Parts: sequence; C-alpha cells; structure tokens
Amino acid sequence: MPWLAIWINGRHIDAMMNHPKFIYHMAHEADWRAAQKSGAYAGSPDDLRDGFIHFSAAEQIRGSASKHRAGQTDLLLICYETSLFGDELKWEGKVALFPHIYGKLDPAKASSVRPLPLGADGLHVFPEEIA
Repeated sequence: MPWLAIWINGRHIDAMMNHPKFIYHMAHEADWRAAQKSGAYAGSPDDLRDGFIHFSAAEQIRGSASKHRAGQTDLLLICYETSLFGDELKWEGKVALFPHIYGKLDPAKASSVRPLPLGADGLHVFPEEIA
C-alpha cells in the first residue's frame, strides 16, 4: 500500500490508502478535443489556476459535478486508471481526499471518454457504474 501525506487542521499526517482502480475528470468537450489534437491536456481554467488537474473517485464525482459544473452542457467524463500515474497521483484535501495530478495528461491513455449530459432534473447523468 502506498503512503499518503496529508495536512489536517495544520497538522501533517501520514496515512495508508487503497486507491480505487479508476479516477474521473470532467472536461469541456472543446478543450478535450484540442488536447487530443495536441497530445496533451493541461486542464481546465480551474486546474490551471490551482496548479494541478482535479480528479474525483467514483463516489466523489457526482458531488464534484454538482458543486463545480452545475448546469454545464458541454462536458465529457474522462476516466483514467490510477496505475498509470504512480507517484504522480496525489490524494489531497482539507476535509475529503481527492486525487490530483501535477502535470499534463496524455489523452490517448484515457480508459474512456463519455458525454456527461444533463437530465430533465438539471443534474448530470452518469454511467451506471458510477456510484
């Protein structure tokens, strides 16, 4: 099991963590298509501002969509296997731990890319395997 270093209430804590097999990122379709052409995805404007690419585990992605992408109609759900990233994958956060990548993504290594449409209720419709 990999070690994880986190800060909680100003205290540094080392913890053991089992990583899920897959992590998810929401990208605007035009940004992802441009990344496919160039061979590298640097992230959304939020990612660029924060200095890392935001990902979510399956049990986190619905909450992330509601909080950060509410009402957006041009999204894709990008899935990557965590094993691709090795030590590049960092689990960080103040309350809940979220996966982050400091660097660019190779779009060709995505496990899947799917549209993330809005349902009649205005919430994003996720694939069945997403909790």
